[in-house]
Amino acid sequence: MLASATRKILVIGGSRGIGAAIVARFAAEGDDVSFTWAGSQTAAEAVAARTGAHAIRSDASDRDATIALLREIGPLDVLVYNSALLLPGDPLTLEPDAVDHLIDVNIRGPYFASVEAARQMSEGGRIILIGSVHGDRMPFEGLTAYGMSKSALQGLARGLARDFGARDITVNVVQPGPTNTDMNPHDGPLMQAMHDEMALKRHGTAEDVAHLVVYLAGPHASGITGAMHTIDGGFGV
Repeated sequence: MLASATRKILVIGGSRGIGAAIVARFAAEGDDVSFTWAGSQTAAEAVAARTGAHAIRSDASDRDATIALLREIGPLDVLVYNSALLLPGDPLTLEPDAVDHLIDVNIRGPYFASVEAARQMSEGGRIILIGSVHGDRMPFEGLTAYGMSKSALQGLARGLARDFGARDITVNVVQPGPTNTDMNPHDGPLMQAMHDEMALKRHGTAEDVAHLVVYLAGPHASGITGAMHTIDGGFGV
């Protein structure tokens, strides 16, 4: 993959938080960036206006819609799957349909998106999945379904790295810890509990995560695949 070439990028889940930062970082690199959104048209339009990226409404939980979108967009240089649901609660009382919905977005979504993207992806392409440090460590109650889904991304990346390696397509997982976004603000009610578990007593930034993603998509990361890249302020040490 040439550093100077304009790359075609799709970020699934790019209208807010870490996803929006990833879109902005790729756009700043001069890439041709598209991103999907499902919940907030206002937020998506703001990201598109600020970055020049193309906003596409698409439901990451809908397998057929995701496959159709990737076929319509055509060959990609980079796919970033960022969409995810957080479903806290006692597993004995969580609604089964809500758990199924989480599985659709957090596990089935990245599987089918990655496979479909790889059908047309050029040699040297990149697939990057946004996971979580909770794929490695779970110090809190009530996050079983979420942790399960993020651990699943690890197996997905390792398997696809083998399956696509002959085509020089790399597959990696970025695993953020507590990150300052609308969903997890640095001054939120769980701040102290999170910081107590961290070596660096502060939330990370979405921009730091985005820079790691862009590095993994670049030429100097061509030998990195099937790996977990944790950026968590020492939450998992």
